[in-house]
Amino acid sequence: MELVFALVGVIVGGFIVFAFKRLQDQNSKKSAKAEAERILNKAKSESLKIKKDSESKAKDFETKARRNVEADINKQRAQLKNKESQLERRLKEIDDQFKSRQDENDKFMNQLKDREEKILISENRIKDAEKTNQEQINNLQKKLESVAQMTQEQARRELFQVLEETAKAEAAKKIAQIEEEAQKEADKKGRNILARAMARFASEYTSERTVSVMSLTSDEMKGKIIGREGRNIRTLEAHCGVDLIVDDTPETIVISGFDPVRRELARRTIDKLMEDGRVHPARIEEVVEKQKVELAKSMKEEGDKVIVELGVSQIHNELIKMLGSLKYRSTHAQNCLNHAMEVAHVSGLLAAELGMNVKIAKRAGLLHNIGLAADHTFEGSYAFVGAEIAKKYGESDDVCHAIRAHNDYEKPSSALAWIVHCANTLSNNRPGARRQQMDSFINRLKDLESIANSFDGVMKSVAIQAGREVRVLVESSRVTDDQSLMLARDIVKKIERELPHAGQVKVTIVRETRSVEVAR
Repeated sequence: MELVFALVGVIVGGFIVFAFKRLQDQNSKKSAKAEAERILNKAKSESLKIKKDSESKAKDFETKARRNVEADINKQRAQLKNKESQLERRLKEIDDQFKSRQDENDKFMNQLKDREEKILISENRIKDAEKTNQEQINNLQKKLESVAQMTQEQARRELFQVLEETAKAEAAKKIAQIEEEAQKEADKKGRNILARAMARFASEYTSERTVSVMSLTSDEMKGKIIGREGRNIRTLEAHCGVDLIVDDTPETIVISGFDPVRRELARRTIDKLMEDGRVHPARIEEVVEKQKVELAKSMKEEGDKVIVELGVSQIHNELIKMLGSLKYRSTHAQNCLNHAMEVAHVSGLLAAELGMNVKIAKRAGLLHNIGLAADHTFEGSYAFVGAEIAKKYGESDDVCHAIRAHNDYEKPSSALAWIVHCANTLSNNRPGARRQQMDSFINRLKDLESIANSFDGVMKSVAIQAGREVRVLVESSRVTDDQSLMLARDIVKKIERELPHAGQVKVTIVRETRSVEVAR
């Protein structure tokens, strides 16, 4: 029973607590709602206040901005009015100047009209005077024709013929005199320049041949080079591009080939194989490839030495390699690299004597035969090939022209080209420089003599001084002194036309007059 009362008490207490809690919640909601309404009303009143303040500030700003704009507009209007007034004043000044100039022009035109009228009157007077003079001249001509029994045209032709013959004779004499004086002066200066240049330079000379003889350490090494059934020697010949000649001479082997670079490659390869002692096809191929690299490096070093010795800078690396390869090439038994250095030195000395750029002259002289280092892929004369290669690697047009014209493949048209041409001729023709082919030498002399003999009035011609001079004997009855000068010119032109690579050839006309009488 007590338990029931306790339970009822708990239920009643809980109900009372629930009712009290709910009453409190309702009161809290009412107070919160009232507070919210109060805050909302306050916010509305503040927003209205802010809105009124903003509107008043906006009105003030608008008023100020309008005032500033109106002030700027008024200022610009004032400036425009000022400029308009200045323009009006300037226009007025221009109008005044134009009117004054126009008045001056009118005055000048009036003066010109007066002068034209005076000139017209003078021209009429001159025409009248010329007409009168022409009539008098015609009358005089008629009188002269009747006295001389010759028309005016006939007299003119006869006079012109006499004057033409006289002028030709005097011109031939004058040309001969001028050429003689110029030749004397040129020979004197040329000899001095060449003597100074040649005296300041001396070069060594070494001949190259188409074969190289190598000494072997033993006959056993010769057998290794040959190999079983000749396989080693065939491998060497195939990879080096030369012929290896093994004769009965003990401990020697001959390397034969027209390309000295290939001969040098074969010589280096055989030296390396003898040092190593291992000789078989695979080893030969390996050594050949290594020696190709070493040979290219050696040629580059040789080119660098030449560049440093001559003091020539900024040459392309490919040109330097080609210069180095000239060490292993030769023409007419003359080493190409030594020849190039010799021409460079002489060109520099000649340029110094003539007051020209020494470095450019040395550069052109050094590169003049660079075409000899080109392989078979290039077609044409080595001079033109060398000029193309030089142009490809950045050389100037003057240097390229000097390369083309150094050996009469092209007519020199600049002082630099003539210097290189002269230096090349000096290097080629000095004693011991080259071994001339006898057949080509004799044929050249025959061609020169046959050209001279082909002209009328020539009795005999003789080529002397290794083909550098041709002496022509003419018939005195058919060729006069004045005609001999023209004959020499004609022979020179024909030599230049038919033998463009003959070099400088001097033509001397010899005319002898004999007067013979017999006493009885």
